[in-house]
Amino acid sequence: MAFLRSICAQRTNLVYSCSVSGSSSLGAGKRQFGSNKPTTGVAAAASNSWSNDELNYSTALYQSKRVFPQTLFASIYGQQQRGVHTNATKSQTVAATQTIGDEQKSSVYSKSRTPPTPNVPENPQRDPLDVSFNDPVAAFKSKTTWELVRAYLVYMICSSEKLVEHNMKLMKVANTILGEKLFTALMKATFYGHFVAGEDQIKIIPTLERLRSFGVKPILDYSVEEDLSQEEAEKREVESSVSSAGDVKEDDAMPQYHVDKSFADRRYKVNSARTYFYLNEATCERNMETFIKCLEAVSGATFGTGITAIKLTALGRPQLLLQLSEVIMRTRKYMEDMVGGQGNVLTHHKTIKDLEKYYASLGDNKNVQDFLKNVTSDKEGILHLFPWSGIVDEDSQLSDTFRVPDPKTGQMRRLISQIPPKEEEMFRNMIRRLNTIVKTAAELDVRIMIDAEQTYFQPAISRITLEMMRKYNKEKAIVFNTYQCYLREAFREVNTDLEQAKRQDFYFGAKLVRGAYMEQERARAQALGYPDPVNPSYEATTEMYHKTLTECLRRIKILKDNGEDAKKIGIMVASHNEDTVRYAIEKMKEIGISPEDKVICFGQLLGMCDYITFPLGQAGYSAYKYIPYGPVQEVLPYLSRRAQENKGVLKKIQKEKRLLLAEIRRRLMRGQLFYKPKGNYVPI
Repeated sequence: MAFLRSICAQRTNLVYSCSVSGSSSLGAGKRQFGSNKPTTGVAAAASNSWSNDELNYSTALYQSKRVFPQTLFASIYGQQQRGVHTNATKSQTVAATQTIGDEQKSSVYSKSRTPPTPNVPENPQRDPLDVSFNDPVAAFKSKTTWELVRAYLVYMICSSEKLVEHNMKLMKVANTILGEKLFTALMKATFYGHFVAGEDQIKIIPTLERLRSFGVKPILDYSVEEDLSQEEAEKREVESSVSSAGDVKEDDAMPQYHVDKSFADRRYKVNSARTYFYLNEATCERNMETFIKCLEAVSGATFGTGITAIKLTALGRPQLLLQLSEVIMRTRKYMEDMVGGQGNVLTHHKTIKDLEKYYASLGDNKNVQDFLKNVTSDKEGILHLFPWSGIVDEDSQLSDTFRVPDPKTGQMRRLISQIPPKEEEMFRNMIRRLNTIVKTAAELDVRIMIDAEQTYFQPAISRITLEMMRKYNKEKAIVFNTYQCYLREAFREVNTDLEQAKRQDFYFGAKLVRGAYMEQERARAQALGYPDPVNPSYEATTEMYHKTLTECLRRIKILKDNGEDAKKIGIMVASHNEDTVRYAIEKMKEIGISPEDKVICFGQLLGMCDYITFPLGQAGYSAYKYIPYGPVQEVLPYLSRRAQENKGVLKKIQKEKRLLLAEIRRRLMRGQLFYKPKGNYVPI
């Protein structure tokens, strides 16, 4: 017991100096997440119906620009407080009123867009990389002995199927019995402390600093989730996935792009991804502000290398993504029926003159001529049948835009059902929120990773994300899309998007993942009668991942060989599979891509696969940890999913447990129980 007490004492002995100049600024910083829960104002009164008042609220909230205190890391890097996100006039001082719920706070901050300069050690350390990932010292030199013991205990619990299966119920019972204070202390000493960085932007500073000192960078995510019942989740999803005009299914409707109550709870069989359920426009507005806070929190710590992850379903009605996805797939089918072949419109390499030939039988038809004027093309052929730039930049009406000539009659027919004016405005709100987030990211020199979601949303998500790349990735990759390699179409989709980036001359950013929705996708496809979109086996998914990664690396090599900017393509290998990480490293060496080229990075979740992330960062590779944070009580659903996910990767847990025990024994033998981590590494 004395031994355990001595280890636990390290938790309080390990102190990080994080002074922040200005007590009032610090107080404001601590209050930033004070009102994320719905208040008794508009949010609580709002229902799943949408009124003019709600849309006016959304617009008013947008017009009321907010400035958040940016005091993080000021003392560590010798920088003064730095004002962030605002659309106010370009004056040196900006007065802004911040409204969250029914709170109103006013502050004046000095505004400077000059990025802070990191305090780089004179001789930053670099270690050789053991590609077998079997070195416990390299894996855990960033951890105290207490943290190693805690990690081992957490993994022991994750190895018990019964405990993991009922983990959410057990946490709720423990909360009731122990009370909030004792339960919070218990969670911080176990699961929360292991998987979550802290409660707010101030309390995560020590974690971010320590990661940086050991060569690892953060992907920040405010991981508060609603703990909805299945009934409530289904109710919200069904109501928000159907137009007020009704769920119109035309003769050529595609069943996968229409809501089905059996699968309305999108959390079904999903452990490794967070799910947003639409409530109203005010909630989407608050989600936007939360994402902006993440950008601000990470910007001062990473000096142009930080990332924030966002989900598009947090920013608007799912119905709009469903309809847009169906339009995209129907457009592909229209093109295939007309010219043959298969796949995205640009892959056909048809020109405007080719289309004129297909419509020749219609004569001098004004509808056809007007349609052809809006087709997006270049010297290599047609990119899009519709002016997507206008949809993202110019507030075009969806109902008027997505119309094509009937090849037989010349009459214009809709590829999308008529969208009521309020829903058109909701779509514009969703795009405006995303534009605001990405514009802020560009100003703060932080990257945005737009997460992949279910296949019935993904065509719309990818199309919008590519347009954001076209708009903002002009000088470097700010926006990254996510590709799930368990999908049969993953390689083709990445290839198509790489081609669009090349032809429209923007920087392409991609995060490659295996995927989060496999079981749900298979079950839904079988139930609704459409082809299974998922690869037939784990091995097929691995092959797809490696094939896709190889193609990206091949194109990067071509850029290098031609003397072009290799950073035109940036790839994150987001995988907990050490074989995939090894494959990426070997391919980099094989084709002459070095870590210093800064075109390939690696990412894993906080609290998982440290034996991969930290050796990579310490060896000079670009390595990231996905950093969740938020109040204990509000991240319980996230912790529940982490426990479930670890249960499914027992092989990885066994290796991590073996390495943890080896390092604990080594410290015992060498008298290093009170080891204090102090890194001298600099992230690339």
